[in-house]
Parts: sequence; C-alpha cells; structure tokens
Amino acid sequence: MSEPPTGSPASEPSPGEPATAVRRRPGRRPGTADTRGQILAAARETFSEKGFDKATIRGIARRAGVDPALVHHYFAGKEGVFVAAMELPITPDNVIPAILAGPREEIGERLARFILTMTSDAEARQPVLALLRTAMTNDQMVVMIREFMTQALLNRVAEILQIPPIRMEVAFAQMFGVILMRYVVKLEPLASVEIEELVELLAPTIQRYLDPPD
Repeated sequence: MSEPPTGSPASEPSPGEPATAVRRRPGRRPGTADTRGQILAAARETFSEKGFDKATIRGIARRAGVDPALVHHYFAGKEGVFVAAMELPITPDNVIPAILAGPREEIGERLARFILTMTSDAEARQPVLALLRTAMTNDQMVVMIREFMTQALLNRVAEILQIPPIRMEVAFAQMFGVILMRYVVKLEPLASVEIEELVELLAPTIQRYLDPPD
C-alpha cells in the first residue's frame, strides 16, 4: 500500500542555497515504509499499559511519532487497531452482522457455527488461543481483553437484542469454554467431532441465553 502524503509542501530553496537542500515546513512526520508496523508496535504497548478503555488513537499516534490521521488511514478506529495489533482473525464489524443477519430464533445456531467454523482454521485460532493463554497469567492482558470484549462486542450485541449483558457474556463464555476443551485440552470425543454435530448440541442452549427474557 502506498503511503498517503503526510508532510507540508516543500519550500523553495533560498537564493544561494543548493537546489538539493530543500527545506520542509513544520508538519506531521512523513510516512515511511514501516509506518503501519510502528503504529502497531505503539498500539501493543499502549493497550498493554492502559487497557482498551483508556487507550486513545491520539495516544497511540503520539507514541508512534505520527499524526492521528495516519492511524485512521490504516485502521478503522480503535477497535481496528486493537484487532490488528493482537493479530485477531475477526473484528466486531465481522462478527456482529454474522450473528444478527437472519431470524432471531436462529441466532444461537449462527453464533455457534460462526465461532466453531472460524476456530476450525489453525491459523485463525492461534492468536485467539495465545491471548487466552496469556490472560491466564497476565493481569494487564485480562483487563485489556475484558474491556475489548465487553465494549466492542458483547454490550453492543446485547443492546441490539435488548437483553441483559450477562446473557451475551454467558453465551460467549460457553463457546470459548468449548474452544478451549476442543483445541487446548483436546478432550475426546469433543476434539474430533464434526462442527455440525457440535452446532446441533450447542445451538439450543445458546439460543436460550439470547432469547428475550420473560
């Protein structure tokens, strides 16, 4: 991807000044070939120190030494930066439409199938499992993941479905528990059973969590 224009226009050389010594007016730092990588490195440090809630695009840009506009050029807001920095295979903007598209009475089935299908790809699930393993021993990582999950995903879906957030949290907790048993503990026959069989088992329970409360 080519870098966007980032600096102010170059000024003309003064009389007697060599033509090659062109000066730039003060402005934001020009992009480089590794601008995106520098932003991601700064984002990882910022999220680790401040968590998802208190981290800001401006703070990430300041740490990377770039203008905030460059962060927005590469990523779709703070959520996009987080997903890229953590190398997650999906974004809330992918998950939420996939869950909500279709009849409400089939949300449990769609959610179960989406997560099981996504994690069936080894390359896609490794960053997720790596984050979960790190969170088990790193308090800062726990805060960061919790804030991202609740603000960027769970609370948004709960609000759309008009259900208490605890219902979304329990639904996702059950799905992540299945993923851990299937791919980390490798509990048999759970580790080997076909996705559609798991969907059939899980969908009714997940649906119960996501149905409107009586």
